This record gives sequence, structure tokens and C-alpha cells, in this order.
Amino acid sequence: MPSRRRRLGHCATCHVRPRVMTFDPDHIAASDSGIFGLPAAEAESLLHLISVPWEVTTSYGDGASLGPASILRASRQVDLFDIETGEAYRNGYFMLPIPPEVLAWNKEFQAKAKKVLREVTSGDEDSATVQGLQAEINAASEKLNEWVYQKAVKILEEERIAALIGGDHSTPYGLIRAISEKFNGDFGILHIDAHADLRESFQGYKHSHASIMYNVMKDLKPKTLVQVGVRDFSSDEYEYIKSSPMVATFFDSILKRRQHRGETWQSICDGIVARLPEQVYVSFDIDGLSPDLCPSTGTPVPGGLRFEEVLTLLATVVESGRRIIGFDLCEVAEGANSKSDWDGNVAARILYKLCGWTVISNGFERRRA
Repeated sequence: MPSRRRRLGHCATCHVRPRVMTFDPDHIAASDSGIFGLPAAEAESLLHLISVPWEVTTSYGDGASLGPASILRASRQVDLFDIETGEAYRNGYFMLPIPPEVLAWNKEFQAKAKKVLREVTSGDEDSATVQGLQAEINAASEKLNEWVYQKAVKILEEERIAALIGGDHSTPYGLIRAISEKFNGDFGILHIDAHADLRESFQGYKHSHASIMYNVMKDLKPKTLVQVGVRDFSSDEYEYIKSSPMVATFFDSILKRRQHRGETWQSICDGIVARLPEQVYVSFDIDGLSPDLCPSTGTPVPGGLRFEEVLTLLATVVESGRRIIGFDLCEVAEGANSKSDWDGNVAARILYKLCGWTVISNGFERRRA
């Protein structure tokens, strides 16, 4: 696809004039500073990150609700100069405060979801108790979706870029809904994940972390869904993929075989990106990576992408002339027995690249004097 790079310093939909920051980017970040230690205030930042500490629908490991806090902590030790994205951060990245109301909802309904899981695994999935709890959790998920949607709408109405840090992978639905409305469905999704997330429901939950892409394709109707790294899926999901002309899934096992036969990762990335339209939303489940990079994530799967492979893929999207209009980063967990912030560290560096490439793809400068 021919490049349609916008003039640097101008964005077709973003009218914010970010402050030029004067702080020392090489100095150690304060423990109470914002994302990546940046001093930019909310009103002066181009890119806003919505924190969503929610993991009610997870079905295996816990900890995803701690993801936003873990990423924030780890982000403060990321060096700000980047050889690819330069000083794109000077356009301003702002992480909205971790919301206490969502933390409270998560605590209440996660306890109920654990009860459902115990009943289901013991064979009582059809009991009135289970069905009642499932209905409550579905209603709570709808409430969360609306909360995220309203936050995203406000950011987009201010002509800023909206992104999200989860939480489990059910959390971005409200953001994608807001973006779909703003861009009239004229976008595609680049979905990096170990799982297809195309189940109609899972454990009785309509808005499950395993159903996010089914719901997005059914309700929001983006032009395409391009999945990369998928290696754990049901037969129904496979049939959905095969029968849908709007879905292109690059299964992890096939990608590995192509590489073993001599194809370069860059040529594979070129083929992946060719399936995307000009405007792209990136949905990144951290378990799309090899599990040694995210050992605490809720549903780790052997295989997956290497860190540098992800960086090449993201760079290829932007260097092709495409524009990233929003993104999410989900399922980053902090394990109960973890002795380090490794998951948060890796995720913070993925987040930094997502932020930088998103800003650049919208026509803003890599460096600002």
C-alpha cells in the first residue's frame, strides 16, 4: 500500500498543541510521577491511557487487575530516548488514575465469579445459584463497558488519542466501540494474542476475556480482524475463522514453520500488514508473547512471539503509511509468588513502543525542540 504519511506536526483528527516539556529526561523518575516518569498534565497530553483494573471473567490465573499499577511502576525506569521513535513522548502521554470504583467492582464480582467457577467445575453449572451469579456478572460487565466507553468518548471528543491498559481482555470493548463510532467503522484490528477470543460466550459470560473479538466483530463491525500469534483455540473458533472473509488469522505454528523454511520475519510482517486497512486499532494481549516474557499472565501458552518480533511488526504497520488510531494492552499480571516486576517491565516497554508509534503514525514529530 502506498504511503500516505501526514505532514509532521499535524494530525487530521488531533488538534491538541502539546506543551514542550523542559524536564531532564535522563534524570531518575520520581516515585509518584506519571507514566514513564513524564510530567505532562492531562490537559497538555496528546495520548491518554485509560486504566481498567478488572479481571472478573478470567478463568485460570489471577493478577490481571494489578496490571495497570505494575506497568506504571515499571514504566518509570524506561529510558525515554528510543532509537526508532526518538522523543515522541514530548507530545505528552497521560495515564488516567487507577479508578477506585472499578477496583471495588472487581473485588465484588471476582468473588462471585470464583464461586461460579467452583460450581461449574464440580458439575453444577445449571443450578439456579450459578445462573443468578452469571446474570449479575453479565450486568456488571455491561456496566464496566459503559464506564470505559464514556471515558473514551470524552478523550476522543477532545481530539486526543485514546488507549487502554487492562485488566483482562474483555476490558477494551467500550474503547473499541467509541473508536468505531468516531471513525464510522473505517478501521481494522491488529490482534496479537495466544487465543482467538472468538467464543460467543465463555462460562456463561457474554463479555468474557475469551469473547472480546467475537463481540467486536458482531457488534462493532470493523473492516478486518488480523490475528497474530494465535495458538490456543476451540473447534468452533476455527470454523468461525475459516468461514469469515473479514478475519485473517496467522496461527503461531504456521508462522514458525514459515520461518524454519527460510522466510524472514520482515517478509512475514509485510504480508500481515498488507491485510490491514489504512486505519488500525491494535489489541495486544500480553500472552501473545512467549511465556518467558510474561510468566504471570493468566493463561500462558507455549510458543508465541519474541519481543523483537513484536517491535518489527509494530514498526512495519507505521512504516507502511498506516495510522494507529488507538490500542489496548491487556492481561499483564503480577503473580502472587513473583519476586520481580518482570511482567510489568516487559509490558512497560511494549507500551512505550505502542505509544511512540501511535503518535508518529498520526503525523506528530519523533523529536520536538
